[in-house]
Parts: sequence; structure tokens; C-alpha cells
Amino acid sequence: MEFGANLALLILAAVVILTLYAGIKIVPQGSNFTVERFGRYTRTLSPGLNMIVPFFDRVGARLNMMEQVLDVPTQEVITRDNATTSVDAVAFFQVLNAAQAAYQVSDLQYAILNLTMTNIRTVMGSMDLDELLSNRDTINDRLLRVLDQAAHPWGIKITRVEIKDINPPKDLIDSMARQMKAERDKRAQVLEAEGDRNAQILRAEGLKQSQILEAEGKREAAYREAEARERLAEAEAKATTMVSEAIAQGDVQALNYFVAQKYTDALAEMASAKNHKVIMMPLEATSLIGSLGGIGAIAKEVFGNSGTGSEQTAPSAAPRKAPAKAAPARNDGTTRSGSADYVSVPNHIIGNRVPPTGSR
Repeated sequence: MEFGANLALLILAAVVILTLYAGIKIVPQGSNFTVERFGRYTRTLSPGLNMIVPFFDRVGARLNMMEQVLDVPTQEVITRDNATTSVDAVAFFQVLNAAQAAYQVSDLQYAILNLTMTNIRTVMGSMDLDELLSNRDTINDRLLRVLDQAAHPWGIKITRVEIKDINPPKDLIDSMARQMKAERDKRAQVLEAEGDRNAQILRAEGLKQSQILEAEGKREAAYREAEARERLAEAEAKATTMVSEAIAQGDVQALNYFVAQKYTDALAEMASAKNHKVIMMPLEATSLIGSLGGIGAIAKEVFGNSGTGSEQTAPSAAPRKAPAKAAPARNDGTTRSGSADYVSVPNHIIGNRVPPTGSR
């Protein structure tokens, strides 16, 4: 009897232990367990210590509630412009509802993988190759919206989809390189042409400004020259008026001085050339050289002699006329040529207007 009682206690203790083991469930952090009673889902166990009805309830699915990474293998994609490229990607997802993830879809990761691959073909196939290579952010956003909307009934959240690499064929890459080089060459030529155009515009503007300034300078110079000529003409007119008044008052010496000064200036201009050593002139013109002293006397008589304070009568300043025929050789250096009389006068005598030692 005693042995049977002990055996019964041992059996009872074993049943209690088995019951406790079957009814107590510990769920780790980051996981959720589903509970099934007679094969039907009843509830979800959260992380920690949980109790279920032994022998009636059982744990159905054990789901990872943390964010998970799904590697999408490389696949061929044909773009809108019929270019074939190899694309691979990576997707990130998280289970939000354990019951839906466990009972709405079979093999959750496989379903997400195929959904991602098909949507990559759909999204990237609707774009040109240039858009495909330059708009990765746009592709990622479109894939994220499409996948998240498709996986929402499964109780999961697609957090991110990233295109890892896009590999066009080698011949297509070479063509793209040539196209890029041609495009850059074109842009370089355009920039060079624009630079040349701007340089020509600036040079034209500079030439225009210089011509304007030069024209203004010429106009100012012409204005100054006209003003100088006007002043000179006024002076000449004033001098002529004074001589006319002197003649009207009976003073003939002023006229003689005026004529002699003009005559001397004309001879000085004739002798102003630098390459002239000897000037041939008519013999009658040499009488002016002899009358330079008389011109000085006329000037003294016209303007007055401040030293003596009395008027002096100057000898006649009118040049004498040379004889019609002169000897073949004269002592004053004149010579005769043909039917007219000429004299060789050194240039420095006329240029400096040096009077002879004695006036005739």
C-alpha cells in the first residue's frame, strides 16, 4: 500500500510538472508567438512570461518582429528604350501584425522577394536608360510606395528599398562614353564661341569708344583752330585798320613798314626748307637785303625812339631796282643767267634777316 501511494504521488508530481511546462511560455524580446486552440488562432503572445491552457492551446507561429533585410538577386531589366541592364537591390521590412504575417501569406520572405523583383522590372522598365542611371532616388521612392501598398495586407511594413547597382552591357557603356565625350566637346565649343563673341563685342565697344573720343578730340581741335584763325583774322584786320588810319592821316612810313614786313616774312618762308643751301631768286629781290637797315629805321620812326625823345627821319625803305643788265661777274656774289637777273643768296642770310653793313 505504501509503495502504491508513493508511486501515485510521483505520477501526480510529474503530471503537474508537465502541465506547468505546457502552460507556461516565455517569449524572447523582439518576437511574437501566435496561440492556436484546436488549430484555430486565438491570440498573440508578447515578449515575456505567458500562460496558455495546457493540452488545449499550442504555439502556432514564431515571428521575428524586428526590421529585417532581404537581398534581391541580380536580374535583367529591359528599359523603355530597349536597353538591357542588370539590376540588383536590397529591401528592408518589419512585421507589424504577427497574425496577418503568419496566416495571410505563406512563406513571407519568398513572397516579399518575388514582389520586389516584379516591381523593379515594372518601375525600371517604364523609364529610359538615362533616367535609370540618373534618377535612383526616384526609382527607390516609387518602389517603396508600390511594395508597401502591396504588402500592407500581410501585416508588414516595407521601410526601405535601395537599388544597389545598375550594370548596362559593355558596348552600351562604350557608346555612352563616346556620347558623353561628344556632348562635352560640344559644350566646350559653345563656350569657346561665346567667349569669342563676347571678346569681339568688347573690342567693338572699345573701338567705338576710341572713335568717339577721337572724333570729340578732332572736333575740339577744329574748334580751337577756328578760334585761333578767328583771333588771327581779327588781329590782321585790326592791323590793317590801323595802317589805313595812319595812311589817311598822311603817315606813309607805316605803309612802308607793313609792306616791308610782309616781304621779309615771305622770303623767310622761302628759305625755311632744311635741304636748301642756296636759293635762286630774281636780282630785284636782293635789293630787300640792302634795305633791311632802312626797315629798322622805319620801325624806329613809327614806334618812336625812347632814348632821344625826338623823331628821326629814316631813309627810304623802298628797295632799289637793279639794273636791267648786270656784269657777268660782280663783287657782291650775284650772277646772271639767261635774260633775267638772279642772285645766289646764302640761306642763313635770309633766314636770320641779317642786314648788310651799310644800307643803300
